[in-house]
Amino acid sequence: MSDMTEQQPSFLTRLRDSDLWWSFIHSPGAIIASVLTVMIVAGALFAGLVAPHDPFDLATVDLFDALLPPAWEAEGNSSYLLGTDDQGRDVFSTILYGSRISLIVGFASVALAAVIGITVGLIAGYSGGILDSFLMRVADIQLSFPAILIALLIDGVARGILPREAHDEVAVYVLVVAIGLSFWVQYARTVRSSVMVERNKEYVQAGQVIGLPNWIILIRHILPNVLGPVLVIATIQLALAIITEATLSFLGVGVPPTSPSLGTLIRIGNDYLFSGEWWITIFPGVALVVLVLSVNILGDWLRDALNPKLR
Repeated sequence: MSDMTEQQPSFLTRLRDSDLWWSFIHSPGAIIASVLTVMIVAGALFAGLVAPHDPFDLATVDLFDALLPPAWEAEGNSSYLLGTDDQGRDVFSTILYGSRISLIVGFASVALAAVIGITVGLIAGYSGGILDSFLMRVADIQLSFPAILIALLIDGVARGILPREAHDEVAVYVLVVAIGLSFWVQYARTVRSSVMVERNKEYVQAGQVIGLPNWIILIRHILPNVLGPVLVIATIQLALAIITEATLSFLGVGVPPTSPSLGTLIRIGNDYLFSGEWWITIFPGVALVVLVLSVNILGDWLRDALNPKLR
């Protein structure tokens, strides 16, 4: 008997040898999309270090610098690469800080929707019967309404209940709840279908025979086997959540102009678009398009990479 024990491969080694990594390095679109996504996320996270100006520091904002064009135009200022908005804030800096808020709302709302949807899907798929029918009818009813309409309804109810002076303080939280409650259905339906397949397998029946509680069977044994489709849905819905937040902010029911997201920046710039100050809305719009397109491409790649029929 040998004293030498076989060393287990590291996580990086397993990742490098996996089909997922092979698919990634052979997909130029996924590589470009991931690089753009990482750049935008890193710029948003480290906006305080990357941004040349702090657009929310009133001591550094000068109204005399308002509506300056980009630096390469004749009237531009080299200190403001992409120009300034109506308050004299640097557009490039506001894009970095605005991307942070858009990403926070997107990730938080997707996480909330995933928690609700996975929980409902697990319960409905495992229990079956009347409870399953009731939960799925609720999901069908919500699917008959557009997500943006549900988000507007929830946001309007929250604004009606909360005092006016608290609207700006809780605007981000209201957006997260509104978008999260709009997107849980896809998770619930997908998880339910997977659970209905898994619950008839031998490992689940073995757990039931030895007396394991249902919640342990669901969390420890069934849940890990249904997370693949959930990851794909979450990636795609991240882009949808960012778009929904931008739409709500553009309509004036999102985050306040004092801490704007990309949607708020586009709405502010839209008021000046026809007077010639095109850069205030165009550059935030381009940033939003690049971010959403990159996340969508990653979601499409991940869906194909995890589909065994395409291997």
